[in-house]
Amino acid sequence: MPGTIALRNALLALLIAPALCAGCRAATKAPVPAAVTDAALAQTPGKQTAVFAGGCFWGTQSVFERVKGVLETTAGYAGGSADTATYAQVTTETTGHAESVRVVYDPSRITYGQLLRVFFSVVHDPTQLNRQGPDVGTSYRSAIFYANEEQRRIGEAYIAQLDAARVFPRRIVTQVVPLQGFYDAEHYHQHYADLNPGNPYILVCDRPKVEALKQQFPELFQDYRVR
Repeated sequence: MPGTIALRNALLALLIAPALCAGCRAATKAPVPAAVTDAALAQTPGKQTAVFAGGCFWGTQSVFERVKGVLETTAGYAGGSADTATYAQVTTETTGHAESVRVVYDPSRITYGQLLRVFFSVVHDPTQLNRQGPDVGTSYRSAIFYANEEQRRIGEAYIAQLDAARVFPRRIVTQVVPLQGFYDAEHYHQHYADLNPGNPYILVCDRPKVEALKQQFPELFQDYRVR
């Protein structure tokens, strides 16, 4: 709820320090290796959907909406039931939901594996269990909610690839689980980072992710303005 958001932002403004939000920033200083197992680019334009959870959905959305080939993003909740998909309920950490982002993309312009590469490189730290930086709880867990068998296969293979190469100092804890439902978050959460650029939380935790995307993936980066 808005009151909870204001409280979190006020606390962060008081406690801000590099160590506090280390987990909010890009997980790597360079992009992780490309997925060996991936789908081929489609021959014709179309629409496919991917759902990812990587900590607070404000930052996750602010990254994916700036990726070329992404047509639409929505902040929301996945992992729980429809009747518990409200911010007030999800923040109790009892609903099973994770703050997530639904990404609608054109498979003729970007592949699922490329989206995963962005997810693991700049969206979050996939080795943090049930938290990202100052945000703690299962609602901030790392998860890939797959919509079909191909997404499951690519996601599991990529995690195995990155772990085998020891890209991260610790093992990846990202869940790969079937998407049972996605529920849109409240309107005030949509594009929150873009609409509140001066917010201390956004400046420390989310803006660096956008900058990392621009630096690490210049060929994929596109400017974004809330329409």
